[in-house]
Amino acid sequence: MEDEEVSYDKEEGQKSPLPFLEDEGKEGKADQFSTVEEHWAECKLEEELSAGGEMGDKVASEGAEDESDSCMGNSEHDLGDIHHVQPMKSTDRISILALQRKLKELRDLTKEKELAVHKTRDKLSTCQLQLRRLAMQLDYLDTEMEKEEEAGNVAALSYLQAVHRRVCTELEREKDLEMKITLTLKENMLEMWQIESELGKYEILHDQLRRDEEELERQYREGAEVRIGKEKIAALQAEGNRRAREKKEEEARKESEERSKKILEDAERNHGKAVCFLRKSLARIRERNAKEAARAQEQMERRRRAVLSLHASLTSSREKLQALQARKRAVALEAKKQEMKMREAILAEGGNVVKEIFLHKRRLELEKEKQASRELQKSRKLAIVAQLLQEQAALDKQKKSQACTKAVKGGGKHEDSSLWRRKRQRSAEEGCGHPAGAAAQKSQRSPSACSSAGERAASAGELSEAAPHAVLCESGEDEERDGTLLEPEFPGLWGQKIPREELDPKQLATRMVTKAISEENVEGFQTGTKQMMSGHECRERAFYSKPSCIHFKDFDVGQTYKKKLTLINASSHVKSCRVVGVSECLKDFIRIHLDPPGKISAGMSCEVVVAFKPMANESLEGEVMFMAQTGPFSVPLKCTAKRCILALDKELIDFGSHEVGERISQTIKVTNSGALGTRFRVQVAAGDSSTCRATAKSSPGAMVPPHVSGCVYENKVSSTPVVEKKEEISSDPSKEVTWCVAQVEQQTGTSLSSTSTEQLGQDVLHSRPAVGTDSAQNLVPLSPVETPVEIILGKVTEGEIGAFSSVKLPIVFVPALPGDVRADFVITFDNSDCKPLYFSAVGVSLDVPVWVPSPSVDLKICRYDQLYEECVIIQSRAKSMLHLKFELCKELRKHMELHPKTGYIQAQSSFSLQLKFLPRHSLAEDAGSYFNEDTRVLEVPVTILLMDKAKEVTFTVHAIVTTSDLEISPARINFGHCTIYEAVQANIRLTNKSLLPQEFGFVGLPECVEVQPNDGFGVVLPLESLTLDIIFKANKAKEYSFELTCRSEFNRQFKLSCKAVGVHPPLELSHSLVQFAATALNDVSTATLYVINSHQGGKHLTRAAPRIGSGEAAPAGPASFEFCTPEDCPVTMTPSVGTVLPGKKSLIQVSFRPALSDQLIREEAVRRLHEAAATGAEIQKKKEGGKEGKKSSISIPRQQSSQQLLKTSSSKDLTSLHGSEQLKSQEITPDSDAYMAAQAFLMRNFCGRFEKYIIPCFVASGCTDEKRGSEKLQCSPHNTLYLELHCPAVAPSLVVTSENRKSTVDFGDVAVGQVMMKEIPIANISLEKLKLRFLVLNPSGPFLLVRPVGMLEPGENKSLVISFCPDEDKQFSDTLEIQTAKNNLTLRITGRGVTPSTACSVEGVLHLGYVLAGQKVTSTLKVQNTSLLTLRYSMQLDSLSPTRDREQQKLPAFLTSSLQRTESVGTQNYSGLSVFSIFPTEGELAAGKSQDFVVTFSPDHESLYYSDRLRVVLFGKKVAHEIQLKGAARDHPMFVEGGVPLDVPVESLAVTLPVSLQEAPKEELQEPVKSILLILEYIEGESSAVPAVTELKVGAIQTASLASKKNVEFSLDNLPLLQQKGFTVDAAKGTVEAGRVKRIGVSWLPPADFSADDPLLVPALLTLKGDIKESYRILFMAKVVPARAPAT
Repeated sequence: MEDEEVSYDKEEGQKSPLPFLEDEGKEGKADQFSTVEEHWAECKLEEELSAGGEMGDKVASEGAEDESDSCMGNSEHDLGDIHHVQPMKSTDRISILALQRKLKELRDLTKEKELAVHKTRDKLSTCQLQLRRLAMQLDYLDTEMEKEEEAGNVAALSYLQAVHRRVCTELEREKDLEMKITLTLKENMLEMWQIESELGKYEILHDQLRRDEEELERQYREGAEVRIGKEKIAALQAEGNRRAREKKEEEARKESEERSKKILEDAERNHGKAVCFLRKSLARIRERNAKEAARAQEQMERRRRAVLSLHASLTSSREKLQALQARKRAVALEAKKQEMKMREAILAEGGNVVKEIFLHKRRLELEKEKQASRELQKSRKLAIVAQLLQEQAALDKQKKSQACTKAVKGGGKHEDSSLWRRKRQRSAEEGCGHPAGAAAQKSQRSPSACSSAGERAASAGELSEAAPHAVLCESGEDEERDGTLLEPEFPGLWGQKIPREELDPKQLATRMVTKAISEENVEGFQTGTKQMMSGHECRERAFYSKPSCIHFKDFDVGQTYKKKLTLINASSHVKSCRVVGVSECLKDFIRIHLDPPGKISAGMSCEVVVAFKPMANESLEGEVMFMAQTGPFSVPLKCTAKRCILALDKELIDFGSHEVGERISQTIKVTNSGALGTRFRVQVAAGDSSTCRATAKSSPGAMVPPHVSGCVYENKVSSTPVVEKKEEISSDPSKEVTWCVAQVEQQTGTSLSSTSTEQLGQDVLHSRPAVGTDSAQNLVPLSPVETPVEIILGKVTEGEIGAFSSVKLPIVFVPALPGDVRADFVITFDNSDCKPLYFSAVGVSLDVPVWVPSPSVDLKICRYDQLYEECVIIQSRAKSMLHLKFELCKELRKHMELHPKTGYIQAQSSFSLQLKFLPRHSLAEDAGSYFNEDTRVLEVPVTILLMDKAKEVTFTVHAIVTTSDLEISPARINFGHCTIYEAVQANIRLTNKSLLPQEFGFVGLPECVEVQPNDGFGVVLPLESLTLDIIFKANKAKEYSFELTCRSEFNRQFKLSCKAVGVHPPLELSHSLVQFAATALNDVSTATLYVINSHQGGKHLTRAAPRIGSGEAAPAGPASFEFCTPEDCPVTMTPSVGTVLPGKKSLIQVSFRPALSDQLIREEAVRRLHEAAATGAEIQKKKEGGKEGKKSSISIPRQQSSQQLLKTSSSKDLTSLHGSEQLKSQEITPDSDAYMAAQAFLMRNFCGRFEKYIIPCFVASGCTDEKRGSEKLQCSPHNTLYLELHCPAVAPSLVVTSENRKSTVDFGDVAVGQVMMKEIPIANISLEKLKLRFLVLNPSGPFLLVRPVGMLEPGENKSLVISFCPDEDKQFSDTLEIQTAKNNLTLRITGRGVTPSTACSVEGVLHLGYVLAGQKVTSTLKVQNTSLLTLRYSMQLDSLSPTRDREQQKLPAFLTSSLQRTESVGTQNYSGLSVFSIFPTEGELAAGKSQDFVVTFSPDHESLYYSDRLRVVLFGKKVAHEIQLKGAARDHPMFVEGGVPLDVPVESLAVTLPVSLQEAPKEELQEPVKSILLILEYIEGESSAVPAVTELKVGAIQTASLASKKNVEFSLDNLPLLQQKGFTVDAAKGTVEAGRVKRIGVSWLPPADFSADDPLLVPALLTLKGDIKESYRILFMAKVVPARAPAT
């Protein structure tokens, strides 16, 4: 808990900004310790240091470790008790921070208030000073005024009075200011005192805080000191560890030195052996090389003959091919002519040429297919017939063989066998009705089943042929091939009597089927391969085991071992399994435990526990058997007991050649890789003599051949006695040599004294060359008594070899007599199961008093004309001085010297021979056979003659002689013309002809030449060739000719001649190399450069003029350029042609747009179509083959499998598809699905590419413009500039996955003001997560990125949403750049704004007239789209508006005047249904099209004020047309229209009658009288009297129900009164037919007694008679109005 608090305090200290908390973050944990504990820790540390200094290395290290551990434990125990001060809590820290912050704020406020008080006091003092000055000025003015008044100076007095008034005003103002400043000062003082009092309250807390800080700092210091003590203890412990580690390292170093010393001695010892083997190896190599050379010569001759025959066959094949091609061309030409004739004939007849030709080709193809099908059927029929004939012949032969068999057997047996045959055949035929038999018949129909059955029959035939027979019938080769059974399948049945019940066919068939099933089950258990699934054989196992084999190794009897076995369901179905058992031999030792796992899904597993308890020490093998739905399977099981597995690392020990008296020891290693140990014993082989040897007579330099046998002599170091047993050596090689060796006493009378033996034992290992075979005649065998034992065993002869261990056995060779020595040894073991191991040891003893320690002098690799020296040491073991003579073969005397030629070597000393070797170039001719020109190996024998003893010793000098030449190819380089702005590169090949690596370097290079790599310096290996780049860059325009010098490390020089012409072109490029960044497909990278014309003329002395080599200078003036870009290059140069004036430069923009080639995409599309077609054809063939297999009743022969038929049929389909591939490639369009799919596939699988382009820039003097464009400028190819482009293309990490796969988003035509959105799917096809950034679109443009995508996981697909809202009628375009970490994706967005416009056939008001309530009337209006885009419209009625309920909450319309009424919706139906309806209500109107709309008026009650407003709304926003819909409804088929209605246009919600009318009887009810006001206005003041005119309309509504009734009659009463008042009515009475309207005209002229001030009002009653009688009160109102003045 304390540790957690300490760590928490550390984090708080790091976050705290307080000064006293900064040390906490630096020092780490805040542990509190007291001073007493600190002194105690220091005392303990001093004691430990003093104790460590007095001890030794080992004691110091151990004591330091122990004491440091104890000290650490005590210090940790004591430090845990020091935590008496609790750490500061988080709340305390927060309060301290708040307190300090509060103190800081109060101090800041105090300073601010002090400053404000100080400034206020300054202002107050300034104001008081001003007041005193003004008072003094007033006093002065008073004095002056008195003086002037006394003087009577009125003007001066007036001035002084004005000044006095002004001063008084200022004085009053200053006094007011003084009061304000004083008040402000008091307020500031009051606030300052309040702050100071508040600050005083916090001072106490501040003091306490300071004390806490000091205490905490003290605790931190104590904790730091304690940690220092811990570090010192750790340092002491580390010092002890370091001393112990140094001691261990010293011991390891000593062991390593001893080991390396031993390794060096072994290496020196083995070097002598290697020389002998090297000599033999060289001989074998030379022999093998000679054989290989002969074999190569023969092979070359065979190849030459094969090439000649191939050339002849190629010539004949070429001629045949030419003839075939000519024939094909003629046939194709003839077919083309026929096609042209057919085309002309079809055109002449007026038919469709393409269709007819296509049908003709199709007919030809069908004929070819039919012909191929007929041929295939014919071949199948022939095969079937052949098969049937073969089967018939086989049946005939089988019957014949059976007849022969029956003839040999006895009569009874013959009858029984024939009866058995007939019954067996009958039972088999009856068994065919069984399901198993049906399945067998069904399986025989398939080719695979037939073939397998044939194989089984063949195998059974072979087995039957192998059986012996007593009597054989005549049989030929066909009978042996068919495998006819010569014996019955069940031979025991002939001698038995079969009961009748057993001869029952049904029972016999049942037993046969049961037996077959049991045999198949047994076979399935044994093999585990045949498994059935749904009646079919499974080729693969349903379960796999892990491990595949259960192996119990090295077990102990009585112990129990368990292993887990995992069974994995490897099939694709749900399966279960169970344990069947184990093998018979394992039942007593193995127990299987498997919890029933139930059904196991595909890929799942279950565990099986196998327990093994051995009762006997024997190895066992068997298997664990399981059962699944598909059949049985098993897992192998092995139990291996402990055993010894012994082996030798080698079977022959070869000591090599050694001088007499030396002692050589080698070891042989016996390894036991088993788990059981045993004892071993090494002894001399009893069946083979322990030692065989042969010696030679004392002849000079004689040496014992290796094939001669001798006697045995064993000499042990321990001076054990040696027993010798002599046996004869058989001359017969088949007999064994039996020389038994026993231990006897060592004989003192040997030929070698003890001192000489001791001296020879100290000699090092040497070898001696063999002498010729002529000395073999002098060999004499020695008696066993006289022969010493030279190959003996070492100290280890027996012992124990443990499990998994090895033992080394020493074998010692002490040469005593010259000759070859061989000894055979055997290693026996106590374990009876271990076989003895045999090995042999051989060696050669030499008896020459002089020897060369290094018999092979290797000079290694030597160069011609170089002197080499070597010192050869010669040793002598003789006791007297010897005279030596050194001889060298005469062929090498020009190249090799020996110094001295003769010499004397003292007794038992050495002699130095100086060898000098200076190989010359004539060595190959002079050396002869000593020098091999192919391998360049020189092998020279040098002979040392002993003049006194007529003996010789030979040593060999080896050297490999090589040259030091370097070859440069080519020897001359011509760089051609090179501009001063670029470099030209040429490649040379430097070849080392030597067998030694050589350092080289190009020295003294001119300034214009550079050699790479490594600046022309390097090392070339033997016989290796290096390619070097010679780079030439001209400094100025001139002709260059120079030589390059290559110097080798042997100070040899090799020259290289070079030529070039420098060119100064008129123009130059600012950059000759452009390296583009890695650019994704369909992305663009841009670079800029300049074409500069620096030639201004007149400055030849200051600047070089453009010229070619040493030619004339180019004239000053404008120069033109042209970049020629290759056709398939994805690079664009802008501009590619231009003119640059003198002293100017032209900007060139280079754009790199990598893309997939169109041809590549088409080829990929064709390939995918071809694969899809091949797959479809294969599936179709399989379906057709399945149908034909069911229909056909004839089985397919075994010789022709279904695979062959499938191959032949599919090959034809593939051929036809391949023939149409070229046609499909041409027909694929970029808009097709195949093209887009192929493009997407290639883009996703694009692996990147790097392309390098060199763009030539042709330069010519002159100017290219429009006027002189036709003129050709003179362009020199030598002035051409070259621009190198490095273009890396990578796969895009972001692609568009829309249908067209293009990065262009086209919105098309969109109405102005409308918003159209599109989703652009993008996908991340890289393997990394992508973070997307979008560049801002044009803020004032119509495009908007509505929904961006921030992050894309690998393989994720998301959609961007972009909206387009045009604000004017024009074309818009913009680009959206999507940036990622690697590359960008640019989307080009286009769209066009179109202003929608329509025309309507009805404008303003659409009145649908009068209609009877409950009936309806329709009217049609037409709207036409006059714009260029499709319009989405909707027809909206105000009565159905969703805002109508809110609008009805306003004041009713009838409460306002008619001029203020704005409601367009009038009376509505009581039923709630809309009185007006329109169809259709919404849809789309194509450009230039029109749509008819049907408006239906269907009122449900009487009203004259039905109205509504119809809006034609486009795109849900813009109102194109507004039409007022009106209509009237009557309960009766008559109406009066005109005048001003006097009723309210808004109906009440209540439709009930008044109370008085409800109480009256029905017959007394009368229609209420309606009033109509007719207003006639007479215009006064006109020249002629024009009466006021108005009219009334009386109409009759025509309906189908009232078509047979009478017309409507009307009459107007009170006519005399109207005429009296000046009114004139055209028709007071009349009749109106149904569906007609009668107009009643009314005019008025004012009578003579009319007063213009009062309007005239005359009532009249208008009566209508139809189905009912209606009355209207007509109020005629007439008035006179003044005439209006004409407008000016």
